[in-house]
Amino acid sequence: MNTEPEAFPQGDDAALATVHDELVVLVDEAGNPVGTYPKASVHTSDTPLHLAFSCHVAHPETGDILVTRRALSKATWPGVWTNSFCGHPGPGETPQEALTRRAFQELGLEVERVEPILPDFRYRAVDASGVVENEICPVFTAVAVGDPSPSASEVAEWAWIAPDDLRAAVAASPFAWSPWLGWQLEAWPRS
Repeated sequence: MNTEPEAFPQGDDAALATVHDELVVLVDEAGNPVGTYPKASVHTSDTPLHLAFSCHVAHPETGDILVTRRALSKATWPGVWTNSFCGHPGPGETPQEALTRRAFQELGLEVERVEPILPDFRYRAVDASGVVENEICPVFTAVAVGDPSPSASEVAEWAWIAPDDLRAAVAASPFAWSPWLGWQLEAWPRS
């Protein structure tokens, strides 16, 4: 199987649908790869531990953070607001390579100045339907090059928000946000 990232045209939902054969990397408790599993079916009520990443994208001029509302068609946490985007590195792909690929696939966005902020972040969360997220998930920041043009199958809405306002919004209404975003903000040192 070819594990090289493919280039997808901006906003091409049909191309995003072709990633159904994408693989995630399964890992042991120490983070060592132990196999792969199809991304389309890895998230269940008994999701195995696997690699992922999260990214918080900053506006190049204002420093505001891009937040996105997950598409209503998403299998997990549909319609919930979250960080800019998340994804899974494929076999042989670094989290930074996966991040660049997913920024373009999901948001139609180029990013630069990618930096790890929580390299050891990991979490387990269960959504209302019983589907489990179980991930070793390093967290990164990046800076946007332009505005997003997201895939409708991934993102219902998006907005730029000041970092302090984001923290206040998540603290005031945690049920409206992904649980991993709240945990990331708790662990993320304030500047």
